[in-house]
Amino acid sequence: MAAAKAGADAVGMVFAPGKRQISLDIAREICRALPPFISKVGVFVDADEQEVKEIAGFCGLDTLQFHGQETPEYCSRFANKVIKGVQIRNERSLTWLSDYAEHTLLLDSYHPQEKGGTGHVFPWDLAVKAGNGRRIILAGGLDSNNVLTAIQTVKPFGVDVSSGVETGGNKDQDKIRTFITTIRRWEYDGQ
Repeated sequence: MAAAKAGADAVGMVFAPGKRQISLDIAREICRALPPFISKVGVFVDADEQEVKEIAGFCGLDTLQFHGQETPEYCSRFANKVIKGVQIRNERSLTWLSDYAEHTLLLDSYHPQEKGGTGHVFPWDLAVKAGNGRRIILAGGLDSNNVLTAIQTVKPFGVDVSSGVETGGNKDQDKIRTFITTIRRWEYDGQ
């Protein structure tokens, strides 16, 4: 709710196993409490198609974000909007992005064990190359100190933050407000 009050366009809920995983009941409560026009995003990693559809229906998700080895065919099987997360390791990471042309791409830092939320920035010149006419969301090590430079450099459709608004592994309402306010003020000032 702090993200919604601060002016976020979307709120993500992680259903993949890990330290940020949310229960279905809490996710449903959040989705029901969010004001209209805020996207309700479910984050999954290599989940069973039927399970994703059931979770999306139960919680009222409108967008699905996939961070595993999901194929373009898999991503196309859902009526919801789809964001395909891609870990950018090097320039070779960009070669198959065109396979997901009908989906928004979320570009994140590569980590051998983690599928996102590592707090590490990857070379933004690769994000610029990946953008090249594609709708991208930039993630990976963003916080209120670097988000404007990231936006000015990459010119993404949107930005995604997780660890950059945490303190001690928990979401920090002040950091959330600062992150969103930084972007909104910049947009408002006509930059």
